[in-house]
Amino acid sequence: MPKVAFHNLGCKVNAYEIEVMQQLLQEMGYDLMPFEEGADVYVINTCSVTNIADRKSRQMLHKAKKMNPDAVVVAVGCYVQTGLEQVELDPDIDLAIGNNKKAEIGEILKAFLMEREGKAAQKESFKKSEVLDINHTSWYEEMQLKQTAEHTRAYIKIQDGCNQFCSYCIIPYARGRVRSRKEEDVLEEITNLVQKGFKEVVITGIHLSSYGLDFLEKESKEGDYLGSAAARKLVYEKEYLLHLLEKMDAIEGLQRIRIGSLEPRIITEKFVTGLQQLKHLCPHFHLSLQSGCDATLQRMNRHYSAAEYQDKVKILREFFPKAAITTDVIVGFPGETEEEFAISKAFLEQVQFYEAHIFKYSKRQGTVAAARKDQIPEKEKTKRSSILLELTKEQSIAYRESFLGKEVEVLIEEEKEIDEKVYQVGFTPHYVKAAVEKTVESNQIIRGKAEKLLAGEYLLLEVNGL
Repeated sequence: MPKVAFHNLGCKVNAYEIEVMQQLLQEMGYDLMPFEEGADVYVINTCSVTNIADRKSRQMLHKAKKMNPDAVVVAVGCYVQTGLEQVELDPDIDLAIGNNKKAEIGEILKAFLMEREGKAAQKESFKKSEVLDINHTSWYEEMQLKQTAEHTRAYIKIQDGCNQFCSYCIIPYARGRVRSRKEEDVLEEITNLVQKGFKEVVITGIHLSSYGLDFLEKESKEGDYLGSAAARKLVYEKEYLLHLLEKMDAIEGLQRIRIGSLEPRIITEKFVTGLQQLKHLCPHFHLSLQSGCDATLQRMNRHYSAAEYQDKVKILREFFPKAAITTDVIVGFPGETEEEFAISKAFLEQVQFYEAHIFKYSKRQGTVAAARKDQIPEKEKTKRSSILLELTKEQSIAYRESFLGKEVEVLIEEEKEIDEKVYQVGFTPHYVKAAVEKTVESNQIIRGKAEKLLAGEYLLLEVNGL
């Protein structure tokens, strides 16, 4: 049987999609193997969020061809979508497949191989691209995940596309406009996975908070809602996302629902009251910030102020007192002065996040921010990043330590060596890593008292009865 190897780059949506693509090719008779020498087909699920991501995508594509010059190298996803001209000129790429075409990978690959065989007989080289105009695509590409490499947690994609057009971001051009998955398809997928033993699902999408925005357009008789700020407000009021979560919560056997990144503006008392009623919701909320300075937020084309963001955090903590609030922050955005950086740092100190992912601004060609003349020197970006990394490290340890002496639960995922000793480890509902000394099978939920912090990040649980 032909052998196929996959490599994934990028976000949680990509992680979901590559699992489905692996599944589709296995169903066609391909043997799945590690990303190493010996494969007949190499599939690289690419990322294009920054210029660095583009470069990493190219590196992996070239590595694949180097491992087996006779193999078919398939580039899939965002890098294909945003850099098609460059992809088609790359001699190491045989087949290119854009977004909203991943579910067709089996049929596309089969047709490609047949055509290539005919060309080979005529001693002609052959390349092919399957890319649609993602910016004028309104249909959601349905996929059904049946199994994952993990055995405890499954990513569930419910939405694709983004209409926000932040000034630093290429994703609306790579993923297109907002497209939402039908409720019944989401619920069917989760139900099937739960029946196979999965206890936790992570709800993901390119812009989760916009789930249902395209439903709103279809319900309306008053024209195009997709670019309307009023429509975004209305979609939050209609609570499409909350209603879907409520139906997930009723699935028998599902024990944890974890929500991916949320837009701050979706957080209202009404919405969070609804979340509080969910029996299986993990109290872990990722609210993307990017900067704590209003002037920087405006240049980024973010649609909220720092004060509005802080109000949303207060609402979450009012209903979920121990909520794990995580975020993303960009340092060195074009035009970010020392004063603006200081304001952003002070905001992080005030909010006290559990975790903050700190990114040095990276130019992405094709975006508004990349064309700005007031770029920040790399040395200065590195300095600012180091300052925030140290701050957020201290905040993260303080949050983890707040659980010491308390009873917590952990969903066991794997065995891991920590400080030269083997533990069974997993995550708590608050997304804090926890460890158990005694032998426990994976995919079990264990409760115990948090005794101490291992290696600065794992809660060591004292468990009775094991």
